[in-house]
Amino acid sequence: ARQQFYQAVQPPDSEIDLATAALHLAQEEYPQLSVEAYQAQLDQMAEAIRQQLPAEPYPLRRIQALNAYLYEELGYRGNTENYYDPRNSYLNDVMDRRMGIPISLSLLYLEVASRIGLPMVGIGFPGHFLVRPTVRDMAVFVDPFHQGEVLFIEDCQERLQQMYGPNAQLRSHFLEPVGARQFLGRMLNNLKMIYLNRQDITRALAAIERILLLFPNDGQERRDRGLLYYHEGRLIEARQDLEAYLEALPQAEDAPEVRQLLKQINRDV
Repeated sequence: ARQQFYQAVQPPDSEIDLATAALHLAQEEYPQLSVEAYQAQLDQMAEAIRQQLPAEPYPLRRIQALNAYLYEELGYRGNTENYYDPRNSYLNDVMDRRMGIPISLSLLYLEVASRIGLPMVGIGFPGHFLVRPTVRDMAVFVDPFHQGEVLFIEDCQERLQQMYGPNAQLRSHFLEPVGARQFLGRMLNNLKMIYLNRQDITRALAAIERILLLFPNDGQERRDRGLLYYHEGRLIEARQDLEAYLEALPQAEDAPEVRQLLKQINRDV
């Protein structure tokens, strides 16, 4: 599964098949998962929506048809009861249970939308992932976590203030599209944090290692992996990662602490 994930993320960012990569990501947790079966299910969902599409090819009409099918007919919803359940970050689980978190429901939404001729992109809005159509001069956003609610710029500003306080200001980069690697990286980072909070070091390490397949030069991920290696008693590997972190970020705020830890490792090796 790790090798297949690696192969899936090798093309240029714009050519990565996001659903395939996400399913290979999940395959490490679910070895029997059939990528082809879930891809076929996405195709079937899109075909069901196509049969209900209005004659007018307006994007908002397509969004309405997509929302009616996903949320009313199939019953997809945001998992508000158990937001930090790791199953919310695996596409196969999201499709099986018909619930997820903003980023995983956005992935599903993007995949089905592209199949019905509605190209969309992910938007890494602070604290809450969104999607938007890539239609020229159409500044609307869709919230797949909240039943496909359509938002305008003013709504995004209001959302931001609800989450971060009345002084929060909407910045243009908050609404920039997220590429495939960043998308997958955010999913993996969610899993990393969930597993760290659960003290599941094996799975947290697996998430970090796949983040490093996406971003091999990410110094902070090398540091985090090194710290987990140290926790696991894998001192040689810990030393390699922590030295690489200091080489990449010698002025990092925690550099003194990391140097001290390296001294300890060198004494223990």
